[in-house]
Amino acid sequence: MADILRTRDIAESEKSAPWWRVAERDGGRVVEAGGPWIVMALRALEPGADTPPADAKVIDIRAVTAMDTAGVTELLHLRRAAGDCPIEGGDEAKGSLIELVEKNACPPQPPPRQLPILLDMVNELGKGFTGFLQSSVRLLEYFGEVLNVIANGVLQPRKMRLNASVVQMREVWIRALPIVGILLFLIGVVVAYQGVEQLKTFGAQTFTVEAVGVSILRELGVLLTAIIVAGRSGSAFAAQIGTMKVNQELDAMQAMGLSPVEWLVVPRIAALTLAMPLLTLWGNLMGLLGGAFACEIYLDFTVSQYFARLRDTVDISHFWVGMIKAPVFGFIIGVIGCYEGLQVKSDAESVGRQTTTAVVESIFFVIVLDALFSIFFLSVGM
Repeated sequence: MADILRTRDIAESEKSAPWWRVAERDGGRVVEAGGPWIVMALRALEPGADTPPADAKVIDIRAVTAMDTAGVTELLHLRRAAGDCPIEGGDEAKGSLIELVEKNACPPQPPPRQLPILLDMVNELGKGFTGFLQSSVRLLEYFGEVLNVIANGVLQPRKMRLNASVVQMREVWIRALPIVGILLFLIGVVVAYQGVEQLKTFGAQTFTVEAVGVSILRELGVLLTAIIVAGRSGSAFAAQIGTMKVNQELDAMQAMGLSPVEWLVVPRIAALTLAMPLLTLWGNLMGLLGGAFACEIYLDFTVSQYFARLRDTVDISHFWVGMIKAPVFGFIIGVIGCYEGLQVKSDAESVGRQTTTAVVESIFFVIVLDALFSIFFLSVGM
């Protein structure tokens, strides 16, 4: 009676759980598989041995009652351990499923080789350089598309979205005036105070006016304004466009035949290019007022005396040097901010990452361009 019950339990187990075992047939060993080889039953898989024999002639699946892709994957693992012997005994549906999984299965990846430290450094350097070249190609492609849209807008003004540019001007110019004014005023105070302290040693405190005028008009005014705009407007462009991409609004625009570059990017770039000279002019004025405030305290200069000396000693070319830089900086910040927004993937984390990248890249390129401008103006005598 006990033997009958044990036999019945084994039969029930074979119906509810997948199994495999090794059998001798025609002078060779065969792996027999049976039961439901499906994802919900694979956890109960109990092999007849730890590993199948490496010299098995065939895997017989006639006793398999059900099969899905997960089960086929396990059978393929079993076959690999058995020396890549053929799988036989299944009907046409099972054969098609096995063929489909084999066709789409990824080959096992070899373990990574441990390179020497020097070769590993060279490998990482090569990967980084390759990634840089790929990013540069994408940026040049995007830059060319922007220039093409701008050229079409200049030739056909009706295509320019002036209303959108005006709205963006309000955001990047009017609302930026307070922060730019306050920071440049304080910078003017700091430059004047440091000038007085350093020039006092040589008895040349009155030259603080020239130091403030040249540094603010030529370098600090436009450079600090560009850095503020990069952190404020460049990041906003990247976040806005990136959020639209996450919400699939850009895909909807393209489905309607609208170009995101024409409708979103170019109005922002145009607004920032026009706003930067105006912000720089405002920043220069506030920086000079900060210098006048400090000179009135430390040098007993009146405001009228300060500006009279500024007019007589500081050449107007310093003003134009700063103003020439301003639209170029605004254009670069707008291009980079919008580009990084378009590079956002389909998750919120990517929005934050690309926004940070936009700010860092904008400040980096602004400083690099400022250095190139300084070399150029020095070479032409300005």
